[in-house]
Amino acid sequence: MKRQYSAIACLLIATAAGVHAAERPNILFLFADDWGRHASAYAKAEGPGSVNDAVSTPNFDRLADSGVLFLNSYVNSPSCTPCRSSLLSGQYFWRTGNGAILQGATWDLNIPSWPLLLEANGYDIGYTYKVWSPGTPRNAPIGEKRTQFEQAGRSFNSFSQTANTRIEKGKSIEQAKAVLLDEVRGNFRNFLKTRGEGKPFAFWFGPTNTHRKWIKGSGKKLWNIDPDSLKGKMPPFLPDVPEVREDFADYLGEAQAFDSAIGVLMDELKRTGEFENTIIAVSGDHGAPGFPHGKCNLYDFGTQVSLAVSGPGIKGGRVVNDFVSLPDLAPTFLEAGQVAVPKVMTAKTLWPVLKSDRNGWVDASRTEVYIGRERHVRKARAGNLPYPQRAIRTKDHLLVINFKPDRYPLGDPFNLDGGQAPSIDKLENSTGATLPDEDAGPTKAWIVDHRTDPKWQAYFERAYGKRPRLELYDIKNDPFQMNNLAANPEYKEVVAKLEKQLLTEMKTTGDPRLINDGAFFENVSKFDGK
Repeated sequence: MKRQYSAIACLLIATAAGVHAAERPNILFLFADDWGRHASAYAKAEGPGSVNDAVSTPNFDRLADSGVLFLNSYVNSPSCTPCRSSLLSGQYFWRTGNGAILQGATWDLNIPSWPLLLEANGYDIGYTYKVWSPGTPRNAPIGEKRTQFEQAGRSFNSFSQTANTRIEKGKSIEQAKAVLLDEVRGNFRNFLKTRGEGKPFAFWFGPTNTHRKWIKGSGKKLWNIDPDSLKGKMPPFLPDVPEVREDFADYLGEAQAFDSAIGVLMDELKRTGEFENTIIAVSGDHGAPGFPHGKCNLYDFGTQVSLAVSGPGIKGGRVVNDFVSLPDLAPTFLEAGQVAVPKVMTAKTLWPVLKSDRNGWVDASRTEVYIGRERHVRKARAGNLPYPQRAIRTKDHLLVINFKPDRYPLGDPFNLDGGQAPSIDKLENSTGATLPDEDAGPTKAWIVDHRTDPKWQAYFERAYGKRPRLELYDIKNDPFQMNNLAANPEYKEVVAKLEKQLLTEMKTTGDPRLINDGAFFENVSKFDGK
């Protein structure tokens, strides 16, 4: 297939020459849109009383039991395109040019990405559903091999909607689910049929069903998740009321649908005899959509994600505390395929951790992760301006820098002046109704609707109000990051130390946010093609 490669990629093509394909493992990467750290494996690690008590993910748990379960895995940015840009490139999102934003993003072909490097070195690559163009040659000429495998359909991405329609037409719940899982199976089988004989493969399964929207009440109807089972377990930034509990139960239901797909793909690997020679990694691109502290926020609920890795060469049955940034998967996958890791990658391979036989803290260098974001949707703020944030998360603290504290973090609260707000229906179904850097849904609608109620007003202000330049949270005493200690004199030295460490990392890695007051990101017109 003809494709433009960077000079680095071309030099790497011969790296795997002479290496027999059987010596290199397959790679199956399962990456769910908007799926945070929500799996029953984490309920065991957290102990009773968390929202993860309500979710059941037996297939993810099996992988975690046979491989490595990471307790501290984070995205580099809690917005889909910049997160994927960092993941594919093995670099901080701020090093990926226009790939660092969502709408208007373009990709610099000089930036190497791990799927294309693997392909250049003898791997067959493919994907189903959502990836992002640095890993998917979407513009292949007619007649040349394509890597997208969706011949069996794309309905899994609207799991609860499609299942509900089939149930209304007379199918049982299990029959409705089976049709959707057969789609997953069919797409993967079609890919496996196209493989070159004896060649290793890298396949990306990227469903979006955990992204809004989903059918209200589907968590209980399809997965028997009782919203009342969440009562008393909701994190303190979410109102513990029936509407919010049901919304979150429905979200967990979509996570269980994803888990069912994990089981299907594992079964297909076993059916074809490829299971033992396949590295399987499972994660998500950021936290829950349409919930405060989630997607588009640098708090743990928005940036911490599930991660389990299993397969050949990995010492399994372990739970690891080390801090992992998802871009670390790029050099990890390349090393598995015996492909040289480009020097431009800032991420660190996970192989020292994966090959260890230790639990808990393994690699002494994995003590922090760096996180950030710029712009999510175009019209979130007047002038299409971004909301620039960077953060450092360590074992003990989270420090966030809000570079433009005069702006609204989740978008301007338009349509709310004078106490008037869009209808509940519009708030639940239209992200653009107001505060558009947070997805629409019942939780957002409920909080906006109750924003003037003295009992609930604080939830609205905390989620959508302006934030100070610095935020510091003591993780041990405040695991949900509710009490900002940045102005507390007792934490002055902690703030100074972490701010210096964060700014040094940004400067060392060439973050444009530190250059000319972030002019690269502030100049929105370049992203909009104007």
